[in-house]
Amino acid sequence: MADEFLILVDSNDNPIGTEEKVKCHLPNGKLHRAFTVLLFDKNHKLLLTRRSEAKMLWPGDWDGTVASHPRKTETYVSSAERRLPEEIGAHCKLDYLFKFEYHVPYKDVGSENEICGTLIGQIPDDFEMKLVKDEISEIKWADSKELLSDIDKNPQIYCPWMLVALYFLSASDKEMIQKHKAVFDKWMKPEYKSALEKSLKYHFPTNNWRLLN
Repeated sequence: MADEFLILVDSNDNPIGTEEKVKCHLPNGKLHRAFTVLLFDKNHKLLLTRRSEAKMLWPGDWDGTVASHPRKTETYVSSAERRLPEEIGAHCKLDYLFKFEYHVPYKDVGSENEICGTLIGQIPDDFEMKLVKDEISEIKWADSKELLSDIDKNPQIYCPWMLVALYFLSASDKEMIQKHKAVFDKWMKPEYKSALEKSLKYHFPTNNWRLLN
């Protein structure tokens, strides 16, 4: 986390300054801009990544495809497209879906206090990954039924921001839902919301998360 500065924002996602990454992630945290990426293959399976044990927060837990932070001159989309090869060694075009705010502690080590843009992508046929050391330790492709069943049983092994992103899929722009219709048809089933609500209560006993747009 050294030598990297994040974009501080107010509750409406307006930039108000920058701060060192590590200071943004202390227990009280400082509200900053972030993103999370959900990549799907042609069978509409989601690429999950396991966070490296070297991570300060949620080491060894399962996440969506990639999560990180925009730089000062970047949009949510451009920052996520830049970050993908830095973590999984592969490129993919992305679409913006929505953003949400959340604040959640990790033990007594630190916290995430973020406004998080959510991006979606469908991988091309020539997609080849090469995991980057100290970022991701393992990957797996999960279908919706399999993943939501495991989230229901084992919420503690999944990163909280990924759960919020999946919960809010139905809040995506209608054009994006239509563009990625096959994916959304598989991942927006009503029964999945109840499983996600249960897992979110595990991570957010005070319901400290909300859709921003």
